[in-house]
Amino acid sequence: MNCKDGAYLFKVLSDETRLKIIEMLKQGTMCACKLLEKFEITQPTLSYHMKMLVESELVSCEKNGIWNNYTLNKEKLECLAKFFDKNKKCCDNKNCDCYNN
Repeated sequence: MNCKDGAYLFKVLSDETRLKIIEMLKQGTMCACKLLEKFEITQPTLSYHMKMLVESELVSCEKNGIWNNYTLNKEKLECLAKFFDKNKKCCDNKNCDCYNN
């Protein structure tokens, strides 16, 4: 993951609702209907947040009939965690700031 990708993921995670969704999905796969029960938002608003999480690859979506089931992408989250590990580079780009630290 390069620094530009990391910045994009932080932007996606900068919303309180999306962070709450990530927190809920730590418990396991959930359908959209169960997620919606926990918020005072409309279904289109939840769809917007889920679209951002899925496009960022932080969350995976599997269609099951008329329902969408969402799961955390643990590999992507582990990649993001490397930004906070002083012993690991955030990317393989020699022009990135992480190589100068």
